[in-house]
Amino acid sequence: MKQPKPNFYNLAWRWHFYAGLFVAPFMVMLALTGIIYLFKPQLDPLMYGSLLNVPAAHHKVSADDLLKRVKEAYPQGRIKQYLPPVNAERSAQFVVINEGHELNVFIDPYHGDILGEQDAKKNLQAVARSIHGELMIGTVGDRLVELAAGWGVVLVVSGVFLWWPRGQSAGILWPRLNSRGRVLWRDLHAVTGFWGAALLLVMLLSGMTWTGFWGKQYADLWNRFPVAMWNDVPKSDVEARSLNSVTRQTVPWAMENTPMPMSGDHAEHMAHTSTQAGPAAPTISLQDVQNIAVQRKVEPGYSITFPTTASGVFTIALFADDPRNDATLHVDQYTGNVLADVRWQHYSNVARATEVGVMLHEGKMFGPFNQIIVLLICLMILLSAVSGVVIWWKRRPQGKFGVPPLRHDLPKWKAAMVIMLGLAVMFPLVGASLVVVWVLDRVLLSRLSRQTESTSASS
Repeated sequence: MKQPKPNFYNLAWRWHFYAGLFVAPFMVMLALTGIIYLFKPQLDPLMYGSLLNVPAAHHKVSADDLLKRVKEAYPQGRIKQYLPPVNAERSAQFVVINEGHELNVFIDPYHGDILGEQDAKKNLQAVARSIHGELMIGTVGDRLVELAAGWGVVLVVSGVFLWWPRGQSAGILWPRLNSRGRVLWRDLHAVTGFWGAALLLVMLLSGMTWTGFWGKQYADLWNRFPVAMWNDVPKSDVEARSLNSVTRQTVPWAMENTPMPMSGDHAEHMAHTSTQAGPAAPTISLQDVQNIAVQRKVEPGYSITFPTTASGVFTIALFADDPRNDATLHVDQYTGNVLADVRWQHYSNVARATEVGVMLHEGKMFGPFNQIIVLLICLMILLSAVSGVVIWWKRRPQGKFGVPPLRHDLPKWKAAMVIMLGLAVMFPLVGASLVVVWVLDRVLLSRLSRQTESTSASS
């Protein structure tokens, strides 16, 4: 008699198992590093108060004089970025590339005294952000994090399907706290996952917009600006995403796939330099650029990135806690003309939704309330990951891997199969890995299972 094919409920159970086994370590890592970065506004003043805080005074030193002081202190350094004080009691900051190291140099804006320096890539927040984004191993790490986040979506969808209430509420809508052992852990896992599924999906999807593969395709597909915005300025082949790094966010997500303009008319300005790609030689001052930011009413908290080539531009950028205050301005380094000025009102609806999602993800949209909500989500992720591993360990047969068996007596749900196939198409890395896992499951694990069964039967 021909054995019936396993139905989708059973396959969903196995996919949930595989996803959990792969995703759990990543989810723990993302939750822990996320909590550290979440409280950056509170931790930075506590940890680096001597660098960040200054007594307010009446007269500030000009940006040009501050720049001069920093250049004198780092004669071999290259100034990459300037961050004016956020308020009257904060220091100014320069990002300096010196002897192969990227340094945050803090300076008193009232007296011009250098307060100290910080390795831009090795402080607590930068390390947490780098681990969170790419495991501190570059592109491979980025792809692994993206793959984990994609499988996290599979985990949530399959989990909701598996534990969707079917005439039973206890253990799904609320835990049976009078239970003990595996049943209690199972309830904690199911209830936490069930109520937190929507929030977890928001966190996973908003985080994936920053990934190097899926995030770039998503931006190229949905993030569009009117072509006319760039018609009257010379454009380079460099995109604004080049100003961002895994440890430092300069331009908003909505600007990442926009072209960087070029400074000046080639005939007029390039004649003064040996090549277009030569070193920058601005004829406008840093104070001039800061004045433009003030005149254009860019909110405090913005950065000014210096041009690196003869055709480069100054970029004034604010990646604001409230995306409605976002601003990205590109300024000609020779004339001071503003070549592009992009704000919230220029974003598409998808870009606006994405920016809001990113700020909610980082806990910045509604201040402490947003932080508390994201903290609770991170704790929920930790509880789900730990409880899932405990459930597997407790139900795992002695000496076996514990893959859920292929049963045939459970209800089918064709719509769920369509959803899973949709996820595979939507997230190509997940789709490719699904095929790999399916092949391994069919070829290796099923064979091992049959061998085990035959061994048991013969004994």
